[in-house]
Amino acid sequence: MVDMLIKLYAIETQGGSWKQQKEQGIELRKPIGPEKHAIIAWVFDHFGDGWASEVDVALTHQPRTCYVAVKGTKIIGFACYDATALGFFGPIGVAKPHRKKGIGTALMQACLLDMKNKGYGYAIVGGVAETEFYKKTVGAMEIPDSAPGIYVSTIKGTPSKKNK
Repeated sequence: MVDMLIKLYAIETQGGSWKQQKEQGIELRKPIGPEKHAIIAWVFDHFGDGWASEVDVALTHQPRTCYVAVKGTKIIGFACYDATALGFFGPIGVAKPHRKKGIGTALMQACLLDMKNKGYGYAIVGGVAETEFYKKTVGAMEIPDSAPGIYVSTIKGTPSKKNK
């Protein structure tokens, strides 16, 4: 798995993907405080404790560095930045039944535009397994000699149910 670099100054606007999601009844937004634990639990259940920890960090930032995709009152996806390190995009995840519908792309674009508007010139995506998605959607390029990257010495463990 490699790290990838995205030129934020080349990102235009959220454009059609944001509007397309809204037309399908999906709201993309930053969560509010009372939603924090529900979002962390959802991410834990769908993607595991590592990503749940990163989402916790992103939801603690002021302003928040996380977006959610919501249909009705149900979370169907999320994307964050500045969760592992400043300037890093991710994690990003969409529930299985909702994949391949542009939700992940719209969430990613929302985060990247937010980063651009804060003054970041570039974003790094760490530990990418499927590089084609990022190459195709935002013109990301692989960073040479970036494996194993920042996650090389991550502590492993089992979270307690109390922390879930």
